[in-house]
Amino acid sequence: MPPEIMPDIAALVRRIEALEMQVAHSDRIVDDLNATITAQWKEIDGLQGQLRRLTDRMAEMESPSSDGAPEPPPPHY
Repeated sequence: MPPEIMPDIAALVRRIEALEMQVAHSDRIVDDLNATITAQWKEIDGLQGQLRRLTDRMAEMESPSSDGAPEPPPPHY
């Protein structure tokens, strides 16, 4: 191989190594972000379930009694 081609090959090797390091770093960042998003979705699902249960309990508490009769006043009246 002619000597003038050798520096070009060395420069290409350095550029490829730099690109490989950038890709590896980007892959790690994507994996970290994916883990964070997955954890957040699990938390959101749990909070949505909790909100649904609380909403159902509030609706039960606000609904009139099932027999249609008015609720008697508390004993301290």
